[in-house]
Amino acid sequence: MDKMSSITPEDLADSRERFGAERVNAVAKNAVTASGIRAAARRPEGVAANALGFDLEVTQGDRCNQERSGRCWMFASLNTMRYRVIKKYNLKTFELSQAYPLFWDKLEKSNWFLQNILDTLDEPLDGRLVSFLLADPIGDGGQWDMFRSLVKKYGVVPKEAMPETACSRNTRELDRYLTRYLRGAAKRLRQSHEAGVGTDDLLAMKKQMMDEVYHLLAVCLGEPPASFSVRLRDKDQKLALSGTFTPQEFFKTAVDMDVDAYVSLISAPTADKPFGHTYTVSRLGNVWEDHGVRYLNLPPAELKRVAIAQLKDDLPVWFGCDVAQSYLQDEGIMDTAALDVDALFGFPVEGCMDKAERLDYGESLMTHAMVLEGVRLDEKGEPTLWKVENSWGKDHGRDGFDTLSDAWFDEYVYQVVVDKKYLTEEERHTYETEEPTVLAPWDPMGSLA
Repeated sequence: MDKMSSITPEDLADSRERFGAERVNAVAKNAVTASGIRAAARRPEGVAANALGFDLEVTQGDRCNQERSGRCWMFASLNTMRYRVIKKYNLKTFELSQAYPLFWDKLEKSNWFLQNILDTLDEPLDGRLVSFLLADPIGDGGQWDMFRSLVKKYGVVPKEAMPETACSRNTRELDRYLTRYLRGAAKRLRQSHEAGVGTDDLLAMKKQMMDEVYHLLAVCLGEPPASFSVRLRDKDQKLALSGTFTPQEFFKTAVDMDVDAYVSLISAPTADKPFGHTYTVSRLGNVWEDHGVRYLNLPPAELKRVAIAQLKDDLPVWFGCDVAQSYLQDEGIMDTAALDVDALFGFPVEGCMDKAERLDYGESLMTHAMVLEGVRLDEKGEPTLWKVENSWGKDHGRDGFDTLSDAWFDEYVYQVVVDKKYLTEEERHTYETEEPTVLAPWDPMGSLA
């Protein structure tokens, strides 16, 4: 057994002999050592299949850039909302402030974290739950349901009313120091509990901590405006909207979107998540008084059906995916046929697991949120190629947008957010009435956050 467990000189000699016996291995080695794996595995035929041309297309205005931050879910949410403003007032382009919801999200996540610490005071410090909470108290990520909670409570503002700052464009330092503060706060709460401090005093401590969190955020991001003036001009330079608004008034007037009508559909084909049922993720959220996330799990074909239906109504679609898989980033192409890594190595590497197995074994999870803004359909009305609005600026991909193939959608798109009017009667009933199964905090369906 010991001999079989170790790498022996004989094993190495056999591997060298087998590698050297095939001429194709030398060709692959030369290509990869000179160019890298993805460049050597690039398939021109797969790239050519992503030529532009769409049957349904939503025009969004100038491309946005999340820069060096993890705010993709915010940008995707705001991009679905700004389109309504552009369309309503016939604007050339328009942006909602991304720094504004960042401030409130960090504040609410800090409160969420400290409340979870209070809820787990008797859990072991080195247990999986508390370790998970301490690992990333206020990361940049999030979910549609979390953004909905922020918008309902705080509204939105134009970008000019709360512009980007050094700490919103690059959140690394903000996250680092706020995380350190919150871990120290967690230490104080747990140690006070161990010393016999009562609940009321612990809550008073938390209130003081939250005041200091607000202070830290105000220094880094500026204070959010309580009200602001707006003057929007349309494409013909005619005054389209003018006045002074609170953030909540501006959302109601300019965006005019029923965020509660929008639901999250996932497609996670693992054994613990049967299709046709609802799910939530334990300890996942930001606004404490609102409910957490709720998903309805459906096959990929249903996610495509409702996404196409919403695009037909000239509305973009928020979606979550595993963006790094089979992705030619410089060209903005997500396509399982664009790369052939398995042919390069001569055995299954990318193809060694199916979608469910990738989720179960930690190979795939939701990593990025973007917006579907177009689709190409075949003669039967089935999708073949999707147009994607990313949030990495106009110099990324093809003038700031990507394409993803329908096969890539099947494998790596895990979530879409649509108006529930596009659901079947059965799907809507299940989403609204079924008690959701609670998934572990570390489940891959909670990973965007």
